[in-house]
Amino acid sequence: MEIFDILAVVGVLICFLLLRCWDQIRKLDADKVNWPIVGMLPRLLVNSSNVYEYTTRTLRNNGGTSKFKGPWFANMDFVITSDPRNVHHILSDNFANYPKGPVYKKIFEPLGDGILNSDSESWRAQRKMIQLFMKNNKYKELVEKNILQKLVQGLFPILDHVSRKEEIVDMQDVIQRFMYDSNCMSVLGFDPNCLTIEFPEVAHAKAFDIMEEAVFYRHIVPEFYWKFQKWLQIGEEKKLSRALQTFDQFMYKCISTRCEQVLNNIVEEKEAAGFDLLTAYIKVQMKEHGNSAASSNKFLRDTATNLLVAGRDTPSAGLVWFFWLVAEHPLVESKILEEKDGKLRVFSAEEVNGLVYLHAAMCETLRLYPSVHTNHKAAVEEDTLPSGHRVRRKMQVLISFYSMGRMEAIWGKDCLEFKPERWISDKGGIIHVPPYKFAAFNDGPRTCLGKDVSFIQMKMVACAVLWNYHVQVVEDHQVFPSVAVVLHMKNGLRVRITKRC
Repeated sequence: MEIFDILAVVGVLICFLLLRCWDQIRKLDADKVNWPIVGMLPRLLVNSSNVYEYTTRTLRNNGGTSKFKGPWFANMDFVITSDPRNVHHILSDNFANYPKGPVYKKIFEPLGDGILNSDSESWRAQRKMIQLFMKNNKYKELVEKNILQKLVQGLFPILDHVSRKEEIVDMQDVIQRFMYDSNCMSVLGFDPNCLTIEFPEVAHAKAFDIMEEAVFYRHIVPEFYWKFQKWLQIGEEKKLSRALQTFDQFMYKCISTRCEQVLNNIVEEKEAAGFDLLTAYIKVQMKEHGNSAASSNKFLRDTATNLLVAGRDTPSAGLVWFFWLVAEHPLVESKILEEKDGKLRVFSAEEVNGLVYLHAAMCETLRLYPSVHTNHKAAVEEDTLPSGHRVRRKMQVLISFYSMGRMEAIWGKDCLEFKPERWISDKGGIIHVPPYKFAAFNDGPRTCLGKDVSFIQMKMVACAVLWNYHVQVVEDHQVFPSVAVVLHMKNGLRVRITKRC
């Protein structure tokens, strides 16, 4: 019995020490907690549920830049910054030294070799082609047509229904479905009809969400751990494999159908199939490689997937935060409504582009809640940032766009306020803010090519919804960011819809 008594005492002592350490971790400042072996990871885990505010507080206390020391065995050391000088240096001045890097590509494996995942010549070639398509008037007209069609045939019927039935609806789910449908139409030339009153579960759309969740999971666990899960096909990696199989089956079917349609019309160069981006890419591929396009199907799959990711998640996240902020600030809502006269239910791209206050409110939303909250880079060679921080070769560098919007040094003492007026000049125009300060659309050579299209989409949807409906957030509904790759709301946005007279 004596040995068991000794073990019991040792067990109690260990529990006491662990609880004591845990209590000390919670009390100490983050940048001062660097434990042997595990580094700063325990403190990060303690703050995982509010990681954005924790990061912002840490950066604010350290002059805008901080170093994170991960476990010695996990290769998780990184520098994180919100300093505009460093941001401009990393994204523009010393761009060549900070590619996405191999670690990023491993984590974002579902994106394949698309533009969001690529570097060097592959990235340059893809960017040049996308830029060519984005400037095409046919594409701009297509985007506008698809948004208007989805508003009238998809969004309005749902909002009319929930308004009439006095039901509560998750606006985040509605907007994500809207953007997925409209972007599938623009990219693939196919409407999956996710946005209906029945709120159907569409297999490839669900797989799309699972892929996003799995990518974030790879961010927060050591590489060896998720690779071990992938090897054994268990946990999140098993879910990802199944989701990829479902999504790829859908994508390759779309590609096969479009290739066949283009082949049937390619001799006469007809535009009967429309100007969706997949069709445009297929035509380019066939001109370069002949009519046997099977060898390029992987490229088409990766390209279309990247365009869907960029086109759905970032505008939808921005719109949801916009509706919440406007609902919480009635005066802002009134000013937006006062800016537009007439009895139209929907508004063209040209009409919404003239709405200065609406644009200012959008910019203010993205300042506080940037859809892509963090940018990941990896240093090719050793470097010293303008702030004086040394970056080792192959070291990960993170830029917190979320924290940048909450820095007094950048935006002034009212940086935490939702204030569209800060974007409007004395002459009534939009004030230009350098992208290394307002980095919602990135900075430097990787500045988002779809910035203008995204603004058009968001303003058309926002204007149509606010002009026709009043959005009221359900009382006691808690709103805070989800811990994910894209800055969605964790619990959605539960609202009541009232139709305006």
